[in-house]
Amino acid sequence: MLNSMKIAAQFIEALPKDSWSPETTENREGYIHPVSVEGALEKTTIRFIIRDFETAKLQIHENRLENILKEVIAIHIGASYEFTAYEQYRNMMDIIKDCSFIMKYAEEAMQRAGIDALPHIIRGGTDGSRLSFMGMPCPNIFTGEMAIHSKHEYVSVQDMQRAVDTLVHLAQIWEEKA
Repeated sequence: MLNSMKIAAQFIEALPKDSWSPETTENREGYIHPVSVEGALEKTTIRFIIRDFETAKLQIHENRLENILKEVIAIHIGASYEFTAYEQYRNMMDIIKDCSFIMKYAEEAMQRAGIDALPHIIRGGTDGSRLSFMGMPCPNIFTGEMAIHSKHEYVSVQDMQRAVDTLVHLAQIWEEKA
């Protein structure tokens, strides 16, 4: 008898411990991130996020992940797997670079709201990425949150108001320049 949950646990355990994950990478390093495991004796599904700043590297990460899975499956005679990748996230700069004025509009809106724009690279932005690749170039702008994606994440009412002010100014700038 094969227990798919035990095999899935072995697979997750086989992933690198000191690299290739959000908690062990920074800046422009790509990573894989298991986000859910659902299973029973005969079938277990593991979902991952695979991210990189360079779109071409996404396939490399997928291949590496599947190769680790193949190594674990090979130990268990009779076990099988299905590996499916869905595009979720690509670097929005692949799109935005061709219409950089939208970044200038966002910076101007922040200035009008009394905020010093400090452009920097972030390791996220799923919504902006999806919108950009659907034909609506969409850079990330601040929303006021702190300790993002942690159990301590929060936003103050004052910061939320400044984010709203920025969006109002951004809409005005688009209207002015139309």
